[in-house]
Order: sequence, then structure tokens, then C-alpha cells
Amino acid sequence: MIYLSTLKLSDRTVSNPNIYPYNIFTNKNEKCLVFDKITILYGNNACGKSSLLNIIANKLDLIGKEEVINNQTEPYFKRFVEECTYGLGENEMGKVQQNIPENSRYVKSEDIMYEIKKIQQETILKEGYIYEHAKKGYNKEQLEILKHSQKMDQQIERIKFGQEKYSNGEMSLQIFDDWLRTDALYLLDEPEVSLSPQNQVLLAQQINFGARLMNNQYIIATHSPFMLGTLDAKIYNLDSKDFDVCRWNELENVKYFYNFFQKRRDEFDK
Repeated sequence: MIYLSTLKLSDRTVSNPNIYPYNIFTNKNEKCLVFDKITILYGNNACGKSSLLNIIANKLDLIGKEEVINNQTEPYFKRFVEECTYGLGENEMGKVQQNIPENSRYVKSEDIMYEIKKIQQETILKEGYIYEHAKKGYNKEQLEILKHSQKMDQQIERIKFGQEKYSNGEMSLQIFDDWLRTDALYLLDEPEVSLSPQNQVLLAQQINFGARLMNNQYIIATHSPFMLGTLDAKIYNLDSKDFDVCRWNELENVKYFYNFFQKRRDEFDK
């Protein structure tokens, strides 16, 4: 399923070349992206892939969006987002989607690390649990009932058990498993953080499954060769001026890994 079909970035030019986020995309010849079931935004540091995800999240008003307040008097980030335009995809009947699913969300690597930290600090487990349900729309009366419920006690015990049993990487996979449901658009910013290569591949396979059989769409910022090589994805190279679509083995970061191990090949042959 494709919920978000296209995004066209603002083509306005501003007098100050250092104004964020206009400064990130001023040198780009291409301003429009066309999304697939899985789309990867690849690029080196400062290429704008995380900013682009946050722009999409703000434009679509997704859970997890980050508001950006510039030091200048004018709200440039908000204005940039307003100037961007997007198109929705089609459903199975060939009709244009009416909206983005409500349970869609923007997941940043720091969100995952925060969840892990929350799990590792028992004193804030209950506060975190209540806070998550407040974000889901529980009212004060429902939250008060939840505070004294057996359901919450059982959930806290499960989390504490997970803390003792699993590594950070394993907890990350469990968090992704809890968050990535069906019928939704997910923006993932460097989901490989804290994951071993093996677990990066497992997560990529889980995402492939979600796109193929769970009616999910993913837009992912990553430069992990393990994610890039496993995901069945359209890859945009944000290091290029034209947002070139590339194969994973053409990317600079992947070639760096390849050359690194090629130079040490004899050490593996012994």
C-alpha cells in the first residue's frame, strides 16, 4: 500500500543562504520525490535526510513530529513546511487515498533509545506507561483507573523481565515490533542504531514483510549497508544534486565497507 505518493519541496529562495531548512536544499536541481512501498533516503551526515523526514512528519502532522523553532523572528521551518506539497497514493481499488492513516508515525533513533532508557529505570516505568496511554487519547478518568489496574502491573513486570533478559539491541527489536502495526505509514530515522548487523538484517526483513503483507509503507533514512542490502526499496541518494535513484551497491558508504574488507581479505582466508 502506498499512502504518500509524492512530496514536492519548497522552491522558494531566501535572501539569507544559511536559513534552515532552506539552506539544505538550495543546491538541489530536483525538488520532487516519488515514494514506493519502501523508500530509503541515503546520504552522509548533514545531507538532510533526517530533516526531510521531519518535514514530511510535520506536513502530515504525524505522531512523533518535531517542531523546529528558528532563532530568527520569522518561523522559517513552519513556512518551509507550508510551502511543500504532497500527493496521496491509491488504494487497492485504484482510488486516491483520502488521508494518511491515524496510527502512522515518525520514529527517530533517539525515541528508541529513550524507550530503552525508560525500561532501564524502574522508578519512571509507571509514569512512562501512563504517559504513553495519555498520548493514545485516554482521558483523566481512564488514566486513573489504569494506574490501579492489574493490566498495568502485569505490563510493568513484563518490561522489568525484558530489562533483565534482553540486550539493548533485542529491546530495540521488541519496541519496533510493538510500534510497527498494520495499515500505516512509518518514517524511520536510522532505525539501525544500537542494532548488531544480524539484528539490522532481521529488522529489514520485518519491514519487507510489513510492506508486502501488512499494508504498510515505509520511508527510511539510513546509511547502513546491511539495511540497504536487505530492504526491497527504492533508494534516493541525497548526496546527489538530482536526488538520484541508485542501487545499494552503487552507494559510497557501501563501497567503503566493500573496499575495507577487500583490503583485509587475506586475513579471512587464513
